Formats: sequence, C-alpha cells, structure tokens
Amino acid sequence: MDLKLLSIATLLGILCSCSAQQEGSDCIKANAQSCGECIQVAEKCGWCTDADFLKQGESKSARCDELKSLITKGCSKAKIENPRGSISIDKDKPVTNRMKDVAEKLKPDQITQIQPQKLTLNLRSGEAQTFKLKFKRAEDYPIDLYYLMDLSFSMKDDLENVKNLGTDLMREMQEITSDFRIGFGSFVEKTVMPYISTTPARLLNPCTSNENCTSPFSYKNVLKLTENGQQFNSLVSKQQISGNLDSPEGGFDAIMQVAVCGDAIGWRNVTRLLVFSTDAGFHFAGDGKLGGIVLPNDGKCHLENNMYTMSHYYDYPSIAHLVQKLSDNNIQTIFAVTEEFQPVYKELKNLIPKSAVGTLSSNSSNVIKLIIDSYNSLSSEVILENNKVPEGVSIKYKSICKNGMVGTEENGRKCSNISIGDEVSFDITIESQKCPSQGKSETIRIKPLGFNEDVEIVLNFICECECSKGGEPLSKICHNGNGTFECGACRCNEGRIGRLCECSTDEVRTDDLDGNCRKDNGTDICSNNGDCVCGTCECKKRENPEERYSGKFCECDNFNCDRSNNKLCGGHGRCECRVCICDANYTGSACDCSLDTSTCLAANKQICNGRGTCECGVCKCTNPKFQGPTCEICPTCPGVCAEHKECVQCRAFETGEKKDTCQRDCSYFNLIRVKDRDKLPQPADQSYPLSHCKERDANDCWFYYTYAVRNDTMREVYVVETLECPAGPDIIPIVAGVVAGIVLIGLALLLIWKLLMIIHDRREFAKFEKEKMNAKWDTQENPIYKSPINMFQNPSYGRKGVVL
Repeated sequence: MDLKLLSIATLLGILCSCSAQQEGSDCIKANAQSCGECIQVAEKCGWCTDADFLKQGESKSARCDELKSLITKGCSKAKIENPRGSISIDKDKPVTNRMKDVAEKLKPDQITQIQPQKLTLNLRSGEAQTFKLKFKRAEDYPIDLYYLMDLSFSMKDDLENVKNLGTDLMREMQEITSDFRIGFGSFVEKTVMPYISTTPARLLNPCTSNENCTSPFSYKNVLKLTENGQQFNSLVSKQQISGNLDSPEGGFDAIMQVAVCGDAIGWRNVTRLLVFSTDAGFHFAGDGKLGGIVLPNDGKCHLENNMYTMSHYYDYPSIAHLVQKLSDNNIQTIFAVTEEFQPVYKELKNLIPKSAVGTLSSNSSNVIKLIIDSYNSLSSEVILENNKVPEGVSIKYKSICKNGMVGTEENGRKCSNISIGDEVSFDITIESQKCPSQGKSETIRIKPLGFNEDVEIVLNFICECECSKGGEPLSKICHNGNGTFECGACRCNEGRIGRLCECSTDEVRTDDLDGNCRKDNGTDICSNNGDCVCGTCECKKRENPEERYSGKFCECDNFNCDRSNNKLCGGHGRCECRVCICDANYTGSACDCSLDTSTCLAANKQICNGRGTCECGVCKCTNPKFQGPTCEICPTCPGVCAEHKECVQCRAFETGEKKDTCQRDCSYFNLIRVKDRDKLPQPADQSYPLSHCKERDANDCWFYYTYAVRNDTMREVYVVETLECPAGPDIIPIVAGVVAGIVLIGLALLLIWKLLMIIHDRREFAKFEKEKMNAKWDTQENPIYKSPINMFQNPSYGRKGVVL
C-alpha cells in the first residue's frame, strides 16, 4: 500500500514539474563538449572552468549553461568564461564642410561625406553589435555627366537640340558645382539581322528616301568626359543619325559599356550621372536569340577605337546584370524618354536603385531642365547598400533623418529630402549566428548608392574562449595524453571520448563496460536516466535547467521529492536524491510541517485559545464543537449570554427558573455587582475573552452583565444590580385617541357620502338639460298630429266657409 502511494505521489510530482517548468535552456540542449562550442550556442551561455564543478554522473556538457544557472550550481563568477563582442573604430575622418565660393578647392579624394570609414567588429554568436554612421552632403561636390543618346532615325530633330547642350548645360551646372565634366556617346542597334538590314546598300545608308545617314552601329563613345563644353558642341554637331528595322533599341548594350569602361569614358571618383535619351523601348537578355546570339553578356569592356565590337557576339545584358554593374561603379541613371514610353521606363526605374525618369519633349528642347530636376531628385536621397555578407551574419538598418524622422526595416536604409549641408545618421546592427567554417575574418562594405565612398567593416568572429589559449596538449589529466586539458575540462583527441578521454570510440558498447553502469547487477543501464560512456554513467539532461539527474548510476534526481501546495518540498527545503532536506523550523516528508507556533496564537495570546494543540503551525481543536484557525468559533453553541442567563438571574436577582437550585447549579463563577453599565469591564481593558450580555426576564425587565474566563479556570461575572423595566401604558390617552378616531372616521364617511350624492344629482340634472335641448319638434311639426278643426264651405252663402 505504501509503495502504491509513493508511486502516485512521484507521478503527481513529475506531472506538476512538467507543467511548471519553463522552456528548456538552449545552452544545455546544445550538448557542448568544449568552451568554444558553448559560447557559439547563444549570447547567454557561459562555460564553467572550475575543474571540480561537475558532480558524479554529470557530463562535460553540464559546464555549459546560462550564467545564473552556473552560479546557482556552485560555479563562482570568476570561473565562468563568457567573452563579449566589441567595436573598434580604425578610421574616423570627420565629414567635410566644403563651401563653393572658397578659393581653395579640394580634390575629390579629399572630400569626406560618410563617417566613420573603417571599423573592426568582434562578433560573438547571438550578440548584436550596433554602431552609428553619419552622412553629410558636401557642397560643390564634383559631377561627371555622360550623355548617351539614341541616334536612330526617329531622334533626328532631337539631335539638333542636343548640339548646343554642352555649353548650355555647363552654364546651368555652375549653379550646383564648379567642378563639372561632360561626355557624349550614342547607340543604335546590334549590327545583325533582324535588327538592321544587312544588304550592302542599307549598311552604308540605312535610311530611306534622300536622307543621308551614317552606317548602323551598336555603341560609340563619341567624347570622353571633359570640362570643355565647346568641344562637346563641336563633336556632337558632327554626328549623324542612323537607322534600324525594329522599334526597340540596343541601349542596354551601350549602358553596360559606359558602366564598365571607366578608363575609356573617363569616370572620376565623384558623382557619376548617366543620361539615357531615347524615344523607344529596349532589348534585354534573351532577345539576342532572334539574331542567333546565345552567349550571355559577360559584363566586360569591349571598346576598340571607342566602338563596341562584340555586339554580334554577346547577348543583351539582363536588367539585374545592369543593376549590379551600375551599382558597382556608383553610376546614377537618368532616363530621358518621351511621353509614350514613360510607363515602361518608370517600371525600369523601380528595378534600378538611384535612377530617375524624366519626360523628354518630342524634340529634346527641355533636356537641360530635365537633367537638373532629375539630379536634384537623386541627390536629395541617400540609400545605403552592402555587399554580400558571410553566411550566418545579418545586418539591420535604422535611419534618423531630417526632423527626427525614424525609419526601420527597408525604410531604415534611406533618407529623403536631404539638402546640401544636411547631416543624417544610421544605426547599423550586425549580428552573427554562427562562426564561419574556416573561422577567418571577413570584410563587408556599406556605401551610399551613387557615391564613391564606403565604410569598410572587418568582422572577427569569437569562436574560442580565452582560457583555451592556455590549454595543455597531451595532458596527463586526460588519460595519459589522450586530449588537451583546457578551460577546466579535457578536449579529447579524435577517436577518444569520456570525461577524461579514457575510452576509445571502439570500446563504447562492450558488455563489460555496460556492466559497470548497472546498479545492483540490475537490468537498467544508468537507471534509464543516462548513457553508459566508458563504463561510467553520464546522466541525461532535463529541459528545465534547474532539474538534473545525479549519482553513480543516475539513480538520484532533484525534482521527484514530495510536494506541498504544488511546490517541491513545500518551498521550504531542497530535494536531494528524491528526499527533502528541510530548512530550519520545518519537518515532514514534504517540509510542509512548520515547527513555529506563532500561527496558532489566539487573540488572548493563548495557543489555540486553550481548546486545542498546535500541529505543523495549525490548531487541532480537542473539543469538536470548536473550530477556526485558533479554536475560537463554535457554530452550534447557544452563546455565552444565553448559556449563563439563568444562573446570573438567580444569583443577582433571586428570580428565574433556577432560583430554587441556584446554590447547587450556579456557584461556578464569581459574581460582582456594579451600579450602572458604565462600570462594566470593557474588552479593550482585558487580556482574556470577555462577553457583554443583555438579557430579558419574565417581567420584560432587562439586565446587563459580562462574562469572562481568567487564566483558563477563573470565571467572573459583572452584573448591573438594578433592572431596567419598561413603564406601564397610560390608559386615558389611549381611550381618548380611539374614541376621537372613531368619530373622525364617521364624519369623514358622512362627508364622502354627501359629496358623492351632490356629484350624482348634478350629473342627472345635466343629463336632463341636455335631453331637453336635443328635443327639436313641437305640435305643429309632429308628423302624426291631426287638427281637431274641420272647415266646410256653404255654396249658397256668399262663398264663405263655415267652421265646425
């Protein structure tokens, strides 16, 4: 029976433990075998280097746990290895405050718009490092602008307006920068069928009628970037239009060459603008198959004598390929296209960062205004991008823009509406989730799109603990040199296992070794709570880091002890090998029995009010009719006052039911008489229970007394010596009142009857009058009335009638 109860209690304890435990520690679940493995699990994990930390049955991985748990288990803080990440700034040149009207001009490489320029981050897995990056637009920043124009036949009138673009644009750009260069290039289409006509005549002059056109070409670099606007005008004025067969043009081939042929174009490390002017759509990757071209564009420069020579060999570049090359070379693109193709190029703009679309008039007369507006739009926005980060590393951006506007997620990469001289900042958070396979440093770069400056970030990964540097290779502690003793534990050589590397992996499963892990030659290996490694039990870990198995055969644990109030050992002890070790003043199998009697004291300072015993801090009442925390409540008792009424009445006033047996039955208390109620004892004056009573005798007289028990035996009754009897009633006023009431009621009834009769008579009279008024006929109008008079005329008597 006892065994069954113990099993049920144990089962309930396990169920309660499962419901109460928190999510298991990631540090323990990782089963780390070394300090280096431990610190890579999570930021919260630490490694105890104390050589005596492990208890019997615990594996090396028990050294890896959360810091609080390690301290709770007895590892001193000084013995816990828990390296932290750090940030160091290697280059921190302040941003440039450059003024346009200053005589001394700075070179482009002397201008700084982003700060800092280089950092080193020491990253630990799971621990994020955050630094601030500042950006400030410099005034009078140099600009290189390359004008790339479609010279197909439909752009004939546009070419005339572009011929004076150099000097006019130079003049307008002087308002923005004093260091401006301009270049020019043109494109038509791939020089193969079906994009152009390959007949000899059409190759010389692809235009119809009498138009004099130049031979078709793919891309031509007409003018390298120059400060000479007149030279731009001169060379552009010499250009001739060409022609092709299909509507889409080969502009993507030209953009690719402009982007990658930096030396031929003359790009400097300044703001780079590419103006792409056309009135048609574009071919892209895959369209080359129509001309039998299947090789993908290689993204390399193929200019010979300023002409693109591989258009017939390589396909058009894809949009993604263009985006990559434009970004790599910090080129911002302005698409100057006609109204008809605005929707197409706006979609393209959404795919190419730092690009703009302007509406070109039919003859390109508004091209200067379009370029300036587009440049202002592009330069007022800064967007950060980074190159490919190592596997397991993540970057998060948070922008703090003008007027305190904060952006997160994708909006955290950019700030808009930035004027010259405005300073914005970005909080950049870099976090590593694991060490790279080679454990080497990595370098990433963050830069604002369209600018030549960037931030170099060197990432060093914390993959090993400092204590591992002082490790002892081939240590005798590790079973005669089968491992390196580092960080308080053995790191076993390949092919060796065990806490001290005492076993070979080939010997792990032998029956002889397993026999050492069976308690009392039983069948269970390590009590089914662990694994037998090299003839030694290594106990399993629990998801709850506070719970663990221990013992030579893992037969003990600290979570299967008796519980009270759903708490292990009642919350007043610790569980060791399934037995509660109680704190002071507690006892019992679940430490739920308190030896403190203060909870049993009644209001009179007596233990259980003198009616019981104090057991485990709770009163056990000896008289079953009493109950309550201190045996003060008696729900079935008649009450103190009613219980002693008859005895008080007979002894104080010699009346009542017990007046004949008063001496025999009522001598158990000491009677004390007082003159009035004010002399009775009050509860606040006493240190023992006191009851105030008010009772009535057979004559309806009240008497007052108190009943108290002093020192558990001495009973005292204080009684007021005079009775309070009610005075008799006064008969005369009562009789007079009754008679007067009857008379008044009679008069009231008469008056009510008289009033009702008057009302009735008046109603009858009014009814009569109404009927009288309604009678509208008289005797002359009575239809059944006949007159009693008859008239007859005597014919012989003067024609006079005779009335009878």
